[in-house]
Amino acid sequence: TNEKRLDLNVPLSKEDGKTITNEKRLTSVVPTLKFLKEQGAKTVIATHLGRPKEEPFPDSMKTSVVQQRLSELIDTDVQYIDDCIGDKVKSASSSLAPGGALLLENVRFHKGETKNHADFAQALAEASSARLYVNDAFGTAHRAHASTAGVCAHMDLNAAGYLMEKELKYLKGAVDAPSRPLAAVIGGAKVSTKVPVIESLLDKCDEVFIGGGMIFTFYRALGKPVGASMVEEDLIPLAKDLMEKAAAKGVKFHLPSDVIVADKFAADADAKVVSVDEIPDGWMGLDIGAQSMTDFSSSLKACKTVVWNGPMGVFEFEKFSKGTFAVAEALGEATDHGAVTIIGGGDSVAAVEKAGLGPKMSHISTGGGASLELLEGKVLPGVDVLTEA
Repeated sequence: TNEKRLDLNVPLSKEDGKTITNEKRLTSVVPTLKFLKEQGAKTVIATHLGRPKEEPFPDSMKTSVVQQRLSELIDTDVQYIDDCIGDKVKSASSSLAPGGALLLENVRFHKGETKNHADFAQALAEASSARLYVNDAFGTAHRAHASTAGVCAHMDLNAAGYLMEKELKYLKGAVDAPSRPLAAVIGGAKVSTKVPVIESLLDKCDEVFIGGGMIFTFYRALGKPVGASMVEEDLIPLAKDLMEKAAAKGVKFHLPSDVIVADKFAADADAKVVSVDEIPDGWMGLDIGAQSMTDFSSSLKACKTVVWNGPMGVFEFEKFSKGTFAVAEALGEATDHGAVTIIGGGDSVAAVEKAGLGPKMSHISTGGGASLELLEGKVLPGVDVLTEA
């Protein structure tokens, strides 16, 4: 019997709380599950779903919501049990037929999971009846939880699954031995969440492109007025420091030359394109402008490796999604010309999928936080405990 930690934390419809709206995290683990089935392994599947707080837990966080689709994808009748520890689970796991699979209840229903309590990790190992552990949950590899780290102390062998192997190959390969020029496109609302990754990428990249709400903190560092745009005042000195570091290292640091500004933060806001030197009072920047899209696109197409994390604007509002889609299109073209393009989780993945460009990218990561930490050069706890590929 083997215990398999997966990341089946799929997005569910807000309407009914049970319709899966994006299957990528399910389909990504199918190769490993099929391999285990073909080897005649008895597979006990542990995963989390959402961020449970207090009981009673909603049905949308019970792993039973993925049971049917997972069964279809691996062509096996996956059994579901409404707990992940205890005698009931041990009885179900020990009576599995070779090639069979048992889906445990959400491991985060127990407080010991996220706190990595030794007794919970031991209970998980005992209930699974397993001696072999396979981690294919890259999306939680940056967390030292009971099911991603603690449980490994009770196994004879701890291995990475095919998805984990692929994630590590692409993401580590991109920063350790990339084809150059190597570029990073970093977007999103806040500089604060991206500072460590920008700092470490300045040591590795030839070019860095910045987009999203964080650009206005950089403009303030350059002494430009930004109207009503979002600024992290306390990070202005740090933004200045990052630009100076880039210059000192000879890294091209691209900021947009124009932006789309709006009179309010809303899908139906009045919008216009202005130079970053002429942002009017009371208006806020919500996307990069047309000239910046052209400049970013032509520079990105000349790169041989591109890592992208974070949108260029408020892409959930159609009016302010053009910059993000322009980057997605540019990366699609770069891939066609032989570049390695890596989409590092989160909103960038949603943008690429929405643009229908998923198949064009070299690699789409299943973990936002984990991919950022790997790009920063950090050791991931969920990878550190593994002994076999």
